[in-house]
Amino acid sequence: MRARNGVLKLLGLCLLAGVLLAGLLFPVVGSLGVVSNRASDTVDSISADLVTTDPPLISTITDKDGEPIAYLYDQYRVLVPPEKISPTMKAALVSIEDRRFYEHQGVDWKGTIRAGLTNQFSGAVTQGASTLTQQYVKNYLVHVVARNNQVEQQKAQEQTIARKAREARISLQLERKLGKEEILARYLNVVPFGSTIYGIAAASQAYFDTTPDKLTVAQSAMLAGMVNSPSALNPEVFPEKALVRRNQVIDKMVENDKLSREAAEAAKAEPLGLANPVRTPPNGCVGAGPENGFFCSYVVNYLERNGFSLEQLRTGGYTVQTTLDRTITSHAKLAAEGQVAKSTDGIANAMAVVRPGRERHEVVALVANRDYGLKADQFQTQFDLPSGVENKFGAGSVYKMFTAAAALEKGMGIENTIATPNSYVSRVFKGGGDKCPSTGEPNTRWYCLSNDSDSVPAQMSLQTALQTSPNTGFVILEEQLGMDPVVDMASRLGMRETMATNIAGTRPDPKARDRQLRISQTEFYKSNGGNASFTLSPAPVSTLELANTAATIMSGGVWCPPSPIGKVLDRNGQPVPVNEAPCEQVVAEPLANGLAVGMSKDDQGAGTAAAAARQFKWTRPMLGKTGTTEEYKSAAFIGATPDFAGAVQTFNDGTNPRGICVNSGPPRLCGKGDIYGGTVPARTWFDTMTKIHEGLPVRGLPPVEERYLKGGSEIRVPDVVGRNVNDATRVLEEAGYKVSAQNRNSEQPKGQVVGQSPRGSALRGTVITLLVSTGYVPPPQPTDPTTGQPAPGQPDPGQPEPGRPGEPPGRPGEPPEITIPVEPPGR
Repeated sequence: MRARNGVLKLLGLCLLAGVLLAGLLFPVVGSLGVVSNRASDTVDSISADLVTTDPPLISTITDKDGEPIAYLYDQYRVLVPPEKISPTMKAALVSIEDRRFYEHQGVDWKGTIRAGLTNQFSGAVTQGASTLTQQYVKNYLVHVVARNNQVEQQKAQEQTIARKAREARISLQLERKLGKEEILARYLNVVPFGSTIYGIAAASQAYFDTTPDKLTVAQSAMLAGMVNSPSALNPEVFPEKALVRRNQVIDKMVENDKLSREAAEAAKAEPLGLANPVRTPPNGCVGAGPENGFFCSYVVNYLERNGFSLEQLRTGGYTVQTTLDRTITSHAKLAAEGQVAKSTDGIANAMAVVRPGRERHEVVALVANRDYGLKADQFQTQFDLPSGVENKFGAGSVYKMFTAAAALEKGMGIENTIATPNSYVSRVFKGGGDKCPSTGEPNTRWYCLSNDSDSVPAQMSLQTALQTSPNTGFVILEEQLGMDPVVDMASRLGMRETMATNIAGTRPDPKARDRQLRISQTEFYKSNGGNASFTLSPAPVSTLELANTAATIMSGGVWCPPSPIGKVLDRNGQPVPVNEAPCEQVVAEPLANGLAVGMSKDDQGAGTAAAAARQFKWTRPMLGKTGTTEEYKSAAFIGATPDFAGAVQTFNDGTNPRGICVNSGPPRLCGKGDIYGGTVPARTWFDTMTKIHEGLPVRGLPPVEERYLKGGSEIRVPDVVGRNVNDATRVLEEAGYKVSAQNRNSEQPKGQVVGQSPRGSALRGTVITLLVSTGYVPPPQPTDPTTGQPAPGQPDPGQPEPGRPGEPPGRPGEPPEITIPVEPPGR
């Protein structure tokens, strides 16, 4: 009875094998024709994919010289052609997995029937029958096609006749299209070798620190033994099992005449010989290390913004050659840490360096005093301190350059005079504090401010104002210009990502309750009549964009995206275009040149960065501008030469922001700060730039056209000295100016204008102060010999006669509410 059942099972298996073979070779007809055709189409599609589609590969990010700095991958895999794989590796794999590989046509029918009979009679699956070609098909489906889909992975491995039939048919097709050596190489390039290690090249490097063409017999045998069970035979975790399996493979090589007995015994006597340690390349920008990680992160973000998905970068096998200059990066990193130690609690010191140009603005360095990484207890971070909008407290007076640029565009020249009173109350902009005058509207006050020092002259040239940085003069300019052109100028020159964020430095959130978080900085500063604090920059700022703005000015007004990309090559070494934004001429070249020269005195004389420049013996022509925010929670410096543009921001990066103190000790958080842009930020800049300019020829700044020195003829102020005050007022107002009159004791006829300020040229909207004659000169009065003041009971001859027209601007008795520091010389 038992023999009879065995015979029946044998006949059944033979019949099944015949049907399977028929199904593989000929589509079923009749009612099953449509189904068969669809299945055939699916098989043909997968077969085509196997021939034309490459598996996921590791992408490499390099510096400007092509030296790797980081790797991105989902599966650590490097493709190698058949000729780059050692014969011993091929022999070991064929011996242990498919000894008739070079004889069959993709399916080993003899082995299939034998395995089926053995499994049937034993009642369990004890033998497989898959050829290397079939294994390649399965591995491709599991690790390539369905690598992110567990359901499809299970389908590709299910123990069913349908799956086996599909696998076999695809294998037959592949054998007709590809040679044996190509199939063997493809198998070895796809199969996993444990963890994230895929393919023979990655396995050779990880386990033996070598390449596939140099694998020894022992090494080849160990790797060949892993392919069916890479986790269970991981030589790091289970060295004894791996050794036993390796020796079994070596014995099979002898059995199949691939190796002599003597060579086999010698190979079996060798230890596993694993690399110490076994390792794969660090995955992601943390692997770029503390110095280059910020740059790597910017590269990935930049590529994502310009058409690449992170999935593509992790699987595409790209080579991304960046513009990173390791030497400049090293100098900048040392300078940033030299000014603020990385262990300093709550204070970041970030720097970006960009190369100016009319066709490209290449980013060459992005650093911070912090290290890039995951270990916060070791002062590491993954916040993009140098490139992101990470300084949440603003760049201070650096933004005065945008107001100056807008003024130049409206007709001013850098030699034109602007008013710079020690204190000022704006009657245009609202938003002042409790001590500012009321506008007459409920809970609304005018904007008022003062300079840091009461020794600032009442007026000065625009160039001197950029050098010494009085606050009042630039708020007055904002009034005259209107906020829209000033705010727009910031975006035009380079602050595009910054101005697109909200007042918190994040993407505007349409669902936020607070309107300020729903709108961009551009809209915030333009809305409700304008926010005068813009020129003093109290809002979040990107260090990289500040550097790129300086590059725009130094490039003749040509803005280009701050690009970290040299070139991108695909897995075959072919160039891949990057959808970078085109360069734009955002302001006229003569304007940019005028602005560059207008900003060229900050490192000299009374300039706010002069002390830092002297400390590092800086002598080259440059443009520069310092900035400090009101509560000393951040400070900044930007500067540029024709060769390099850079920006540094020193700011709170902790959870408890306070003022930053830098005097009488190392930088630290304190109750009331004393940092200025001319201290830590400027020192970091000059330290870096002095080193990276060594050996470069000294290049001067561009010449300035007369128009941007003296101003345009269209802004000449009518000269009204000698006219009657009423007539003079009419003439000035018709020309677009505002008028303020003050009495002046003079022998000229009463009511006659005896002086005006400014006189020459000024933007329309400027307040022109007229000195109006009182018509008499008071006689000398006796004075108190002790005080030198008029004797008691005597009028002060310096005061206007009661009832005379005019009152001094600024409304005496109204103290300024907002005091925003300006960098005094040498600080």
